[in-house]
Amino acid sequence: MSGAESEIVVGLDIGTTKVAAVVGEVDADGVTILGVGNVPCRGLRKGVVSNIEWTTRSIAEALDAAQTMAGAEIRTVYAGVSGSHIRCQTSDGVAAISSGKEVSADDVERVLEGARAIPIDADRQIIHVLPREFTVDNQDGIRDPIGMSGVRLGARVNLITAATSPVQNLVRCAEKCGLSVADVVLEPFASAEAVLSEDEKEIGVAVIDIGGGTTDLLLYVDGGIGHVSVIPVGGNNVTQDIAAGLRTPLAEAERLKRNVGCALGRMVADDEEIEVPGVGGHPARTAPRRLLSDIIEPRIEEIFAVIRNRIEDTGLLEQLSAGAVLTGGAVLMEGMTEFAEEILGMPVRMGTPVGVKGITGLVNGPQFATGVGLVLYGASAIHEARGRTAVRREEPLVVTPRIEPKGRQSGGRLLDWIKAAF
Repeated sequence: MSGAESEIVVGLDIGTTKVAAVVGEVDADGVTILGVGNVPCRGLRKGVVSNIEWTTRSIAEALDAAQTMAGAEIRTVYAGVSGSHIRCQTSDGVAAISSGKEVSADDVERVLEGARAIPIDADRQIIHVLPREFTVDNQDGIRDPIGMSGVRLGARVNLITAATSPVQNLVRCAEKCGLSVADVVLEPFASAEAVLSEDEKEIGVAVIDIGGGTTDLLLYVDGGIGHVSVIPVGGNNVTQDIAAGLRTPLAEAERLKRNVGCALGRMVADDEEIEVPGVGGHPARTAPRRLLSDIIEPRIEEIFAVIRNRIEDTGLLEQLSAGAVLTGGAVLMEGMTEFAEEILGMPVRMGTPVGVKGITGLVNGPQFATGVGLVLYGASAIHEARGRTAVRREEPLVVTPRIEPKGRQSGGRLLDWIKAAF
């Protein structure tokens, strides 16, 4: 790619509580963030579209803000998908090495296509094929088999599937705003691309993305994705607990959570007080800040306890040497990393986006990890597609939508997953 070539890539993070549109410019020097739009959203429930009109309106507002800031027209986006309908399963594929000598890129594509050719329910579709390892003849544990000699190539992959209806509704909302969806991307995978280092992926790490309606868990082991799951509990549950416990409106409960909430009660001094707005015309009153933390702590403990159990069930706990990385807007609350370390029994840090330039100050927070990760994903897709076009001397690059509504995996980019996973 020459220095003169550049392309606009937009990540669209459609969450339970907000819609974030991140605009990036991709060129030979990397990714430059040009604009950000971030607006509240009421059209989703637990990561799934529940009101198309409200969701469409929020997307349009976020895009308008991002376009104005970036000074660029947005037509194509990479959209994030999450929700408890996401599933992860292992599959194997085998293919003969066509040349009979060395593994080629075409051989890898064929073996990964074979690995995804398994029966799935009619109302589900494959959204990602993530390679874990390859085998060439009797040699296993291979990360990149291209160029190796042999006669038979094998692959073990993780297939990420989603319910078709939620994906279609997400795409429909974007299309109603005049957008084309280039690809639908698993949100925790996008977040991981934005916040993890290659060393963390190599020695094992857990990415915990706590959003408004769901908590996403993604495990990297030996440089590849070992597990993905979604827990239908998030920051909104904490807000609801506060509203009920303190008898205050939901909007005020959210404000209290963000501004003075603490996940670990012992970090709050006994003499700290907060003002709690009344509901239904009742006057505001003063309450101990410790009371707020006593409401928040059990819910956060529940979330991290479920995560701990999920990790233990995978049998991969001992392989997460790098610990855990927290992302998502809910992890901004005081005491989250300390409480996570206590319950998970591993080092924990807060993950913020890295690897981009431009107006990074506007996306320098865990709540923008998914949006920035979607831009990085799109940048990777463009680099890979341009490289393939240059090698094959075919027609000019056109990044086309890869959404197939009838249960099949969207699009090619299989080789790119090797690079992304390893």
